[in-house]
Amino acid sequence: MRSRGSSEYKLLTRLFFRLLPYQVLLLIISAGNGIIDSLHASNFIGKTAMAAIGLYAPLDHFMYAASIILVSGSQLLCGKYLARGQKESMEAICSTDLTVSLLLSLVISGAMVLVSLTDLTASFVKEETERAAFNQYLLGQSLGIPALLMGQQLFSFLSMENQTRRTTLASVACMATNLVLDTTFLAVLRMGTLGLALASALSYWVFLGIQAQYFLSGKADIRFSFSHPRWREVLEIVRIGYPGALSRFAEVFRCLIVNGLILAFVGSVGLSSFAAVNSVMAVFWPVPFGMTAVLRMILSISLGEEDRRSVRDIMHIVLTKGVLVTCGITALLVLLAAPITMLFYRDPADPIFGMTVSAFRILPFCMPFAMVSLSFACYAQATEKKVLATVLPLLDGGIFVSLFASILIPAFGMNGLYFANILNGCCCCLVILLFATLFWKHFPKTLEQLLMIPDSFGAAENERIDISITQLSEVVSISSRVIDFCRERGIDERRAQHAGLALEEMAGNIVEHGFTKDSRPHSVDIRVIHRGDDIVLRLRDNCRAFNPSERFRLFDPADPAKSVGLRLVYGMDKDVSYQNLLGLNVLTIRI
Repeated sequence: MRSRGSSEYKLLTRLFFRLLPYQVLLLIISAGNGIIDSLHASNFIGKTAMAAIGLYAPLDHFMYAASIILVSGSQLLCGKYLARGQKESMEAICSTDLTVSLLLSLVISGAMVLVSLTDLTASFVKEETERAAFNQYLLGQSLGIPALLMGQQLFSFLSMENQTRRTTLASVACMATNLVLDTTFLAVLRMGTLGLALASALSYWVFLGIQAQYFLSGKADIRFSFSHPRWREVLEIVRIGYPGALSRFAEVFRCLIVNGLILAFVGSVGLSSFAAVNSVMAVFWPVPFGMTAVLRMILSISLGEEDRRSVRDIMHIVLTKGVLVTCGITALLVLLAAPITMLFYRDPADPIFGMTVSAFRILPFCMPFAMVSLSFACYAQATEKKVLATVLPLLDGGIFVSLFASILIPAFGMNGLYFANILNGCCCCLVILLFATLFWKHFPKTLEQLLMIPDSFGAAENERIDISITQLSEVVSISSRVIDFCRERGIDERRAQHAGLALEEMAGNIVEHGFTKDSRPHSVDIRVIHRGDDIVLRLRDNCRAFNPSERFRLFDPADPAKSVGLRLVYGMDKDVSYQNLLGLNVLTIRI
């Protein structure tokens, strides 16, 4: 097994944490808007507005779940198509995804307007003041739903194009707009819960507009059209994407059950406290959810390449470094429980104050367990382990919490709900172990066994060779190592020599020209696979984007002294493809 200190493992680690902030930003938009709304609601309107935000939570979970189906399904398909160089299929998926998102968002918006204007909320909100506030909140939020759902889809595609600056700008502008409009609508114009919701809705349009401009400018590699969706692909997107959203759909029902238990055994004060806690936790939940989004992107490409080691390594990174990050967040929230509570409720003598402080000291302990559960649910979805991909999100998203909450809330009040979340995480980890044990018919002893990676996946150890290069002096040994590997596999001498020399030349060019463009640490990770009658060579580096095919077309064929490496590569190879995947240059050569 390769050392965790290898350059390829370090490259994946750097890639993971480079992509993470931008995925967190996508998720923190609604979370950031939520805490901005909650602070303005509690300070300028009161507990009625906080109750409206709490009542809106199940619908918010539903919309996010619907969006996640489309995001995760299209992302996994696009990643696999990218890894295989099937750009046309990838663009068809993008067009279909965006068209379906638009239609879905219009249906949801229309339903929200109808429910609000006809007072259908009376069936589940009996108190007239709270119902009026909730109706206004629904009406205002309905105007931003198309921008929110469409913006979430564009964000995932921009991430695949490595447009991190634009996604950052869109995210920051969205939250800044919401902050300014909340202050204007509530503190100045006194628009109440309608203004609170309108501020969020308008900020979503800013978020969408900044991202859409890049695609409308024609600069994007990914092209899409609302007039050319492949409707047959909708079922494929949903089939692959639905496991990623099952926990969110389950949370819709969990919210309804938990809200009912709180109102029955604690009262509206418990609901107001819970809304404040959720608004803060929503700022930190984007970290594990963002890790899951990055994991999904890297897994989709690794699975498309049938790269067994990268699959194992990225899961190891998430389950070690990712869990450690969530432990740090847990400690921070516990230490700052009282100061955070003061943002919402300033009177320590008020029962809601102590209730909220207690929540911040208990609930965060569920986050490390959730990181493990979310990672395995994502992995099961990407590898199409249908049973685990279905069962785990349902248990994690709704069943376990609802079960434990129904037992503990009557006995311990709001603290019972928070302990229920911790028990949920523990039980989900046990479920993962159970599935792996049933798969192998013995307790898993390694990470690969815990991941249930079948022996048939990817090239076997004797069918491949992996080489990592971090400096020029290491390049000289590539040719002999590759040639020896080819000879051991019975490959003819001509192709063996060609593979060794071509890789040495290309790796040397990357080190000499790519490593010197900036001061970041770089590596070239080389993989040689012998499968059937083919030799597959793959070079992956984290230098600036460079397409050797475009450079080769510019060379003068009459000057044989220039670019020996490229001439070797394009001289006798069956197929040469280049992709820039998540900011990594990937050159695949088939001899």
